[in-house]
Amino acid sequence: MSTLSRRRVLSTGAAVSAGAATSALPPSSAAAHRDHFRHGIASGDPLPHSVVLWSRVTPTSASTPGSGHGPRVNVRWEIATDRRFRNLAGRGTARTGPGRDHTVKVDASGLKPDTTYFYRFTYDGTHSPIGRTRTAPADNASPRRLRFGVVSCANLQAGYFAAYRHLAGHDLDAVIHLGDYVYEYGPGEYGYGKDDANVRKHQPRHEMVSLADYRQRHAQYKRDPDLGALHAKVPFIVTWDDHETANDAWRGGAENHDPATERNWRRRRADARRAYDEWMPVRMNGSATLGDGVRLYRRLRFGRLAELSMLDLRSYRDEQASSPVFGGVSDPDRTITGERQLSWLRKGLATDSQWKLIGNPVMIAPVQIPPLSADVSRAVERTLGDASVQRVDGIAYNVDQWDGYTADRLRLLRHIADHGITDTVFLTGDIHSSWACDIPRNAAIYPLGDTVATELVCSSVTSNNLDDLLGVPPRTGSLAVEAALQTLNRHVRYLNFDDHGYSVLDVTPARVQMDWYKIGDRADRRTRAQHQASWAVEAGSQKVRPAAAPVEG
Repeated sequence: MSTLSRRRVLSTGAAVSAGAATSALPPSSAAAHRDHFRHGIASGDPLPHSVVLWSRVTPTSASTPGSGHGPRVNVRWEIATDRRFRNLAGRGTARTGPGRDHTVKVDASGLKPDTTYFYRFTYDGTHSPIGRTRTAPADNASPRRLRFGVVSCANLQAGYFAAYRHLAGHDLDAVIHLGDYVYEYGPGEYGYGKDDANVRKHQPRHEMVSLADYRQRHAQYKRDPDLGALHAKVPFIVTWDDHETANDAWRGGAENHDPATERNWRRRRADARRAYDEWMPVRMNGSATLGDGVRLYRRLRFGRLAELSMLDLRSYRDEQASSPVFGGVSDPDRTITGERQLSWLRKGLATDSQWKLIGNPVMIAPVQIPPLSADVSRAVERTLGDASVQRVDGIAYNVDQWDGYTADRLRLLRHIADHGITDTVFLTGDIHSSWACDIPRNAAIYPLGDTVATELVCSSVTSNNLDDLLGVPPRTGSLAVEAALQTLNRHVRYLNFDDHGYSVLDVTPARVQMDWYKIGDRADRRTRAQHQASWAVEAGSQKVRPAAAPVEG
């Protein structure tokens, strides 16, 4: 479908959002619609001939998320090329009940590549909101352009999701969510600014630990109108970071998990994964069928233009190093990916697709943090991950990201360099700030030596960044910190420690460009958004450069 016709579909598809779909119904039907499908609809993981469709039904007033109450029921689903569902491309019935928290997830197959579809669910004679989704191009196709939203770190207690609302105004093929889709904290534990005030309060009113807790928290986020409208408009491609379970998680525990008071870690992690599997439009273990939620890393192809490898950097990693010295971060026996996932990633880079995009939950470019005043240093550490920052001789290292697992990073970058792999771009979230980086083979001699890849880091949707924690206006106190950090890390070409928002990734055969957009006050539901910066990497260059602002049509 051409860009023009896609935009025409967007301009006429007013009922793709939850609110518009509700307003199109007569009053009695609208009430039932809100009652039975109060958590909206979503789609995800688009392939050329299939896409995951998701919703949750509330068959009785007692069937609330996490309650374990309610009957087993059948829910019908339909997918069509028109929003009146006259040209059906697929239909079926899904069985759900309290065992899967009344969520419905199906893999709609037999679809045409590179095609816009509309979908809905039906229960007890009432329809869900209407969703819009799109399949990927055929494997051998050569798309002229792809556009992805890129987001991470959306803490509901820290503000409203205006970034999601503004992102929905762009013409996108999919949204890449790089983790921290939900947060585990209870009210007052992590919120808005340096005092951790709550713009909105989490449900349940405590840190989520049990299966019921995780289900209730996912349900709360799904009822956010801005997130719901974005889900209804475009498919999501997601991975988790730590806060979907617990802060600074690793395979055997987490920084804020206390096994004496918060249950066995394996059980807690299994419950968090199960709730994620139930509530997200994602294929886990290669299937949309509810499973044990073990394997999340996967690969999606968008013709010969791009292939996207989504990583899981929490499930297989060793515990973060207690110190950057004494060989801790460079120990070859320690891993962030796990041996199997790293092998899978390296083999996947041999694709015939031009751009190798890597959905990377934590930063891979090496970063050293210069000595700073005590208050600024503490704010930087909280921005980057609080307990994960270790200090040696005045220079801090974030051992929660790839800097804490340098042997894995060396193996990966050496493989890229030795095999002449070009056009590799890491797309990263996690650290509540915006970055554009070259990834040199040896950062110590940059800009001399080889640059083997690039990294583009999106800002947080709401989670605190440096100016929030310092309690100063944006683009004031952070400027000196950014300048000092870039002086010490010359491969960091762009850095913004202050602004919240979202990014749009524009992919063509000539270049990959990320456009950052910033919002105003997170506490203002109606805050506006504006363009912040644009950086691009040209085909074959392996280096980022400033780019012109996009012209939105």
